[in-house]
Amino acid sequence: MARIYPICSSSGGNSTFIGTRGHGILVDAGCSFRALKSALDLIDTDFSGIEAIFITHEHIDHVKALEQITKHTKIPIFATEGTANALHSDGKLSDIKIYDAKTGYKSAAFEVSCFHTSHDAADSVGYKIRYGGEFFAVCTDTGVVTKEAERAMTGCLGVLIESNYDEEMLRLNPRYHADLKRRILSECGHLSNNDCAKFAEKLVKSGTRHIVLGHLSRENNTPEKAAACTRSFLEGSGFVCERDFTLNVAPVNTAGEYIAV
Repeated sequence: MARIYPICSSSGGNSTFIGTRGHGILVDAGCSFRALKSALDLIDTDFSGIEAIFITHEHIDHVKALEQITKHTKIPIFATEGTANALHSDGKLSDIKIYDAKTGYKSAAFEVSCFHTSHDAADSVGYKIRYGGEFFAVCTDTGVVTKEAERAMTGCLGVLIESNYDEEMLRLNPRYHADLKRRILSECGHLSNNDCAKFAEKLVKSGTRHIVLGHLSRENNTPEKAAACTRSFLEGSGFVCERDFTLNVAPVNTAGEYIAV
């Protein structure tokens, strides 16, 4: 049975495990090396059971553990050329070996391909993963769902999709200046609860049965608001939760819970 295991998910750090207990891949490594190790321990997995890591883009909340991972393990790292160049420009990561994610990845257990997202990074992507005869996808950090991303995610059994902010909370947040709000709201920013909910309808219509909401802002969202928005939209379209779809919210930091699919 495949597991989607959100290790961490927020503006402070992002990493998702996909596989079975003891063996799998990671999409992003945005928490500390120690936190990542502790999270894997909770599902009886260690770094020797991780066959590859796939980086979506170079922002620190997606790559924080990379330096220590490459220092202490031999896990291959995959990213696009643009992301690799951005990472190599960081003095701490200038020497790490990065394989080209655009050529795809295939092993005895996994097949992984990337698709472009719309974010203010060098060359940000999401990932589509084939495992156990089923397809899964991870798509965060995107101001809009690109046509390429939509094609990739259509029909996936399970999808972790960004539901970053509640529009009213962001608009009323006095700690966020106008330029930052414009950046988040832009097509190269983040996906709102409403836009996530609308896209979730397309996913469920295409056969997706497990939706995980991720990368929630701790300043401009709550798990309750994000879940209620998507659930309300789907149920308003005639779908029934737990019959037609399951809905989970990825935690800021895992307590060892995973989604079995």
